[in-house]
Order: sequence, then C-alpha cells, then structure tokens
Amino acid sequence: MPANPHENSPGQDVLLDVEGLSVDYGTEADPLPAVSEVSLRVRRGDILGIAGESGSGKTTLINALLRLLRPPAQVRSGRATLYPRSGTPLDLLHADAKELREARWEQTAVVFQSAMNALNPVSRLSAQFTDVLRTHRRMPKSEAREHAAHMLELVGIPAARLDSYPHELSGGMRQRATIALSLVCEPDLLVMDEPTTAVDVVMQRQILRQVIRLQRRLGFSVVFITHDLSLLLEIADRIAVMYGGRIVESGPVGALYRDPRHPYTRGLRDSFPPLRGPMRKLNGIPGSPPDLRRLPPGCPFEPRCPYASSECTTAVPELKDHGADRLVACVHADTLPVPTVGGRV
Repeated sequence: MPANPHENSPGQDVLLDVEGLSVDYGTEADPLPAVSEVSLRVRRGDILGIAGESGSGKTTLINALLRLLRPPAQVRSGRATLYPRSGTPLDLLHADAKELREARWEQTAVVFQSAMNALNPVSRLSAQFTDVLRTHRRMPKSEAREHAAHMLELVGIPAARLDSYPHELSGGMRQRATIALSLVCEPDLLVMDEPTTAVDVVMQRQILRQVIRLQRRLGFSVVFITHDLSLLLEIADRIAVMYGGRIVESGPVGALYRDPRHPYTRGLRDSFPPLRGPMRKLNGIPGSPPDLRRLPPGCPFEPRCPYASSECTTAVPELKDHGADRLVACVHADTLPVPTVGGRV
C-alpha cells in the first residue's frame, strides 16, 4: 500500500523527503540494480549537490523522483514525498497522472543537460513560454508574453529575443532560456541534471551565478547533479556522493571538502587542483566504476580503495551517522588519516 504522505512529516524546513528508494533495470527475473536504498532530504531554500562518476545512478535517481523513468526501468521500493509551499504533501512515486500534471512546473521543474533536446526546435521561445503559462496559470496571451520576457531578462537574455527560434541563440543563451522556462511558474524544487556540461567554462560560471541569484531571489530549492565535485563546492549547501547506485557519503559542503570520510569522496576531491596554496601532486582514482550486473559481495568501492581490508569484502557497509550532520558508508570512516588540503576552490 502506498505510504501516507501526511504521516511522519519531517518538519516545516524539509521540501523533499526520500527514503529507501531503489530502482532496477531489466525484468524481475534478471534485475540490474541501478539505484539501491537511497535516502535523502532537500531543505527549503537549499542547494543539494549529487556527485559521482558516470554510471553511479545520479540521473536514474532523479528520473525516478520526477516520474520520468521509461521501461525497462522500474522503482522496486521506497518512498518520496514533496512538501510544497501551498497544497498538501505529494507522494511522488504513487501520484496519478492528474496530480503529476498539476505538480510539474508549479512545484517541480527540471533542466536537462542539452538545451537543444529540451527546447522545441521548430517553435519560437514565445510559444514555448506562453504554452506553459496559459496551461498552468491560465494567463491571457499578452500577459504570458510579458511574463516570459521578464523571465528571459532575469537570466540575461534581451526581451527582444523572445520571438527567436532556439537555433538562433548561442549554446549559453539556449541553456539560460531553458532555465528561465523551468522557472516560469516559480516551482518549489528545481532539478538540474548536468546543466552546464555542454558549455565552456566561462559560460558555465555565468550560468551558475545566475542560478544562485535567482535561487536567492525566488526562494526555490535546487538538486544539482554533476560529476564535478569542485563545482558543487562552490554552489551547494550539502553534497551527497553516489557510487555504485548508493549514497556513500553526505553532509555539509565545508565538512566534505575539509575532511571527507569516505575514500571515494576523498578521491574525487583530490582529483582537481586548488587555485591557491602550494603545488601538490594530483592523485586520480585507479580502476573503473563497478559493473552493476556483477557488483562485488562487499563494499562496491573495495576493488579501487587504497584503504580496503578483508572486512570490506564481506558486506555492503551501511550509511551511518558520523556526527555533525554527516552520513558515511565506510567501515574505516573513523580511522582514515586526516587529509591534507591545498587551497579552497
């Protein structure tokens, strides 16, 4: 039976509460565990970063929460509840089509990696904005155009470009237009799946600054997915690190940067250079991410871990409280040597 979203409310500061979410690909007879027992919370007004290599389960997790999974993917277990500013809590995993349609854009919105795949290439921006506003806000066309122009200006695009087609915009402008379109109904939660991967570093920073400015102005929460931990250190309030379909460490951004307690988090942090401080040798993570069809019997990171012991080969470590609002899934979390840090990015 679906969980009652009114029971066990986590408190007024929590917008999204996810518990024990698992997603499989394939059939029941031959499942491939893409996401396993993921639990997380997104607080109101916060930016939660989800980091990890390709294949760690980041996008599958978010697609499950947004109900965008396609067969052969299926949610095996878990619950996910959204607590919007207005209205009743929404059980995201069991909501019907009508409830989902009402929630999308009004309560949740998403920015995908490629703006060219998100924007309709044969429709002007004006048509795409007004379609959303007239459907969800019942705005007259003239008022919808005015609001659309305002949203474009908020992300640094002149209002005169409202009647442009996507191909008439640069890559950075297309990505910013996608962000403006996702925020046009002022949702509570904005999910960003590698939104700056397809643009250069200069444009990436411009987009991130605009997202942070808009987030502070409009008050929405953000779930930001990326493989680039250094980027999250600049913008996130909290970070959850995924590996092999599981969260292996989560906590406040400062704590994860200064003293990562999982070897994988430490490897991600040490794989990019600091902008300040003494010169130091960069150390990558040896090996490759695990094959989800043939996961090792113990910790999925054990084959690549420099601190692995026989204890790591017997059982998957649980995500346990490590104090100071941190969770770590490593049997050696208390005994890892204190890391040295160059300069903050």
